[in-house]
Amino acid sequence: MFSLRYAASFVVLSLLTAVVAGAQPEKSASLLAWAPQPKKPAPFTPPNKPLRRLSDILARHAGQSDWAETEVLTRDYVGQYISMAPGRKTKTQFYADDRVFWVVMSGQIRFTVEGQEPFVASKGFLVQVPYRIPYSMETVGTAPSLRFEVRAAGETPSYPIAETPVPVPGFKFTKASYTGRGKYDEINRLYIDFEKDIVGANGKGGPFVKDDHTWANIIRTPGIPTPPDSNYGHFHENFAEFWIVLEGKLDFLIEGVPPITANVGDIVFAPEERWHRATSGGTAMGTRLAVTPRPPSLHYYQSEHTGGE
Repeated sequence: MFSLRYAASFVVLSLLTAVVAGAQPEKSASLLAWAPQPKKPAPFTPPNKPLRRLSDILARHAGQSDWAETEVLTRDYVGQYISMAPGRKTKTQFYADDRVFWVVMSGQIRFTVEGQEPFVASKGFLVQVPYRIPYSMETVGTAPSLRFEVRAAGETPSYPIAETPVPVPGFKFTKASYTGRGKYDEINRLYIDFEKDIVGANGKGGPFVKDDHTWANIIRTPGIPTPPDSNYGHFHENFAEFWIVLEGKLDFLIEGVPPITANVGDIVFAPEERWHRATSGGTAMGTRLAVTPRPPSLHYYQSEHTGGE
């Protein structure tokens, strides 16, 4: 599928916001560069895999109401599926320097976020909380709730002084003062009801989270025939990209991996410096939430010429 001669290809240096072939890019000047790629592609370090199917994840936890499973772990992020039984509630907590966000896959979750009216999120809701803003979650209704959570890697939560912290091996909790907190804005909204705000409005999506650390971009496109393997998309320097499928079917091509077709709830992962491409399959609309750090993150695209090995 791929050859090492592509590794030293001329590639197009682009600061476009499109993250896959077929997405609608903004107009911007393109430059040519020699982009470094390792001769041996970056590995899929456990627990990361090219594809984690939601159906397999649910099968592993059949009969359980309370469980958590890590699907993505990188320098930047932890991505987990978390199930919570009816009536269960989290502690009130916050993260010191980064947003945390969720995709609700099933059930109902009441979110209580300081400074906001409590609300109930059901299937398809995308919810986020900025840094240093306390929040809690509770499963309401008669069924367990299931959410995909993305948070900054290596961060232990903090707790308001009235809350009792959850013990963490190797850590103690110290009473301390602090100032400042994150905020919501026109891009970083408290929540998006995907079915209503995107599907119902026939929207294309756009950024859901975008700050100095994280870019979580909703990409919605019509289905197209699967492009040929010679169209291998783009790659990123120094960081991985992963996606959760929100709607329809998605076709992925990742360097060194057989073609992937992913369904709603599936997690797809591309290590750093590996070529990858995502398109909507079939005839219906397809949507993915693409997660990368450092917006606007660099995309190296194919050029018309190749050189080197």
